[in-house]
Amino acid sequence: GRAESLSRLMAAYARLARLPPPRLEAVSVAEWVQRVAALETRVAVTVCPGPDVTIEADGGQLDQLLINLVRNAVDATVESGGHVDVEWAARNGRLDVWVRDDGPGLADTVNLFVPFYTTKAEGSGIGLALSRQIAEAHGGTLTLANRADGRGCEARLSLPVAGGLKNAP
Repeated sequence: GRAESLSRLMAAYARLARLPPPRLEAVSVAEWVQRVAALETRVAVTVCPGPDVTIEADGGQLDQLLINLVRNAVDATVESGGHVDVEWAARNGRLDVWVRDDGPGLADTVNLFVPFYTTKAEGSGIGLALSRQIAEAHGGTLTLANRADGRGCEARLSLPVAGGLKNAP
């Protein structure tokens, strides 16, 4: 009930407030995307083959980020039997990863990254806020928008390939 969802929010908020600094390691983008896509069992997530890129990043945090994006996309399409696909590209020293779904799209893009704002019964809304925090800790960005090419939503993660950590003083 209410107490349980409150404790879930508190735990989620504690995670958000205490994101540890990323511990950089070499991460193969293809392996990372394929591994996370394979975790989702409700719908088949299509991984579009991309370049063989290795980036400097915190693998555990990237897993958390991409799992959130894929889970959100699947949540949007699972009822309608829609599709989710993940694609990546590298250019100008940056890695771009897109997670696209053909669900109903976003009604309210303004509140997406507000912690605890959620349109889902089960969601805490913390996932996107945490995902954005992880992206920014890596010197990257995370944006969500309705797709220009049809229905659904596109999450776009952009990260520096060589580890864009804010240098600690």
